[in-house]
Amino acid sequence: MRHVEHVMGTTVSIELTPDRPDHELRALIADVCGWLHEVDARFSTYKPDSEVCRFRDGALTLADLSADMRHVLDACADLWRDTDGYFDAYATGPLDPSGYVKGWSVEVASARLLAAGSTSHYINAGGDIRMRGHHPDGGPWRVGIRHPWEPDKVSWVLALTDGAVATSGTYERGDHVHNPRTGKPAQGLRSVTVVGPDLSIADAYATAALAMGEAGITWLAKRAADGYDSAVITDDGRAFSSAGLPAAV
Repeated sequence: MRHVEHVMGTTVSIELTPDRPDHELRALIADVCGWLHEVDARFSTYKPDSEVCRFRDGALTLADLSADMRHVLDACADLWRDTDGYFDAYATGPLDPSGYVKGWSVEVASARLLAAGSTSHYINAGGDIRMRGHHPDGGPWRVGIRHPWEPDKVSWVLALTDGAVATSGTYERGDHVHNPRTGKPAQGLRSVTVVGPDLSIADAYATAALAMGEAGITWLAKRAADGYDSAVITDDGRAFSSAGLPAAV
């Protein structure tokens, strides 16, 4: 069963293997969508009544925050340390945890599905993907990583059963990632894809590496020991991938 939901400023595609009656599958999809809309209401930086905006404006103190908000703040602080400051929720000024929240929300959504017995599913939130189990045809889930200059082509094709895929780049949203050390838009890398066991981490790593520029290639290579492989295309068209991923198409 497939469903498309517009939430968090993007399109989220959900696919469940038909391993139970349709009404049960629809209930699982409704739970995922409800969770994602809850995240959007709480963490949107565009809604003045969201929890993150009220915290930024001083209307809420740390003691007033929800458990989810405290988790996100702690995770962003940990990632700031892990990335030598390149993953920075304050890179463009006020608190903006969006670089963590989308991947985290999909990771949690997948965990909720798994807890409900859905061992094979696929969630794609604007290119941030979490899959478990097998495709309904019995094989792995196949993911095409978009070519950064030719949108009708792919740079890599990945075949996965359980894992997460996150891509950050400048080819679609422009200069949305900044180097926190210079305050200027990131330069050097056109597309960064990270594959690993947790989408929230993979997404943050992709964002941090993009912010680093070409230094991010070496930094990402060291993450492979922790189970996070990567595929990168530079601004001048060179392609790199870690040993756990195929060569560029």
